Amino acid sequence: MLDVKFVRENPEKVEASLKKRGYDITLDKFMELEERRRRIIKDVEGLRSRRNTVSDEIGRMKKAGKEALELIKEMKVVSERIRGLDDELKEVDGGIREFLLSVPNILHESVPSGRDEEDNVEVRRWGRPRDFDFEPLNHWDIAEALDIVDFDRASKIAGARFSLMKGPGAQLERALMNFMLDHNTSRGYKEMLPPILVNRESMTATGQLPKFEMDLFRTVDPELYLIPTAEVPVTNIHRDEILRDEDLPIYYTAYTPCFRREAGSYGKDTRGL
Repeated sequence: MLDVKFVRENPEKVEASLKKRGYDITLDKFMELEERRRRIIKDVEGLRSRRNTVSDEIGRMKKAGKEALELIKEMKVVSERIRGLDDELKEVDGGIREFLLSVPNILHESVPSGRDEEDNVEVRRWGRPRDFDFEPLNHWDIAEALDIVDFDRASKIAGARFSLMKGPGAQLERALMNFMLDHNTSRGYKEMLPPILVNRESMTATGQLPKFEMDLFRTVDPELYLIPTAEVPVTNIHRDEILRDEDLPIYYTAYTPCFRREAGSYGKDTRGL
């Protein structure tokens, strides 16, 4: 989530980035909430100042043996008004937070404008695609021919776009996990084995919520989410902590199963593999 102070001070930059992304979002709602927030804070500060002044006056009147009933009644009304404004401020702050959670990060200046992948710009290329003197098979067809995957039984067990790896196929997948972890740990990364169920705060902190709410699997009681990537629990390891400069950088690596609903026809052409 963007820092609210940054958005307050750079509204033009934020709107320009949104436009570049093709988002149909303006900061009008944010600015309205901000203006309302400033008015509430000003009113609350004025009422609290009045309450402090009158409270001192009531104290002096009581010491002098004078009646302060009218001022006491006024302060009850003021206190109720302050409580109401505090509740209103919480509502406004919640609205600001909810809005900012829907705003993506600022694009780097080097990112080109575009509506879809057709507008992507090739930055560099490594190697060259091989030319075959025959029609190459897709990887899922090769896997079936080698009898290392079973799509039919996976569909029976779970549904469409699942795969049942078997024999050398299962061993290959396990080997790839170990290869990745061994490769990273040999270069200074610390291996982590995080939970695969996380709370709403962890999902929100990594930008999964509220945007991808419908793509996530969750339990109801307690409310926990199956992670869509190891990034979610690993990134949250130091959430809400202040790290010392001398402890940085910190390198973590992890392998986890990943769970997410694939919207629409995603994965259809690759049979989910």
